Amino acid sequence: MLNYICYPKCTTCQKAKKWLDDNGIEYNLRDIKTENPTLEELTAWQQKSGLPMKKFFNTSGLLYKSMDLKNKLPGMSEGEMLQLLAADGMLVKRPLLIGEDFVLVGFKEAEWKEKLGK
Repeated sequence: MLNYICYPKCTTCQKAKKWLDDNGIEYNLRDIKTENPTLEELTAWQQKSGLPMKKFFNTSGLLYKSMDLKNKLPGMSEGEMLQLLAADGMLVKRPLLIGEDFVLVGFKEAEWKEKLGK
């Protein structure tokens, strides 16, 4: 079963959820604001995704901007970035779709279709 991690008020997350529902894909829903990803989860997801750590940041979020992370991230270690993401789910790019052998960050319909064979 897939794990779908989102922020329900986010329009991109709403589009992705509709896409999953329209394609009959079953998933467990998790609200990132009420159930923040742990350091261990984020570490595993980043490794499974093969993406650089900075791809897990919600760069369009208010918190990201108010913390001036655009300028701070380049000087941070991966461990520091992970701790920051684990501290507040609103910093994490969403939606996240977690499967047995993949992690999709953000909603790109073509990428989701390819991964899920739809």
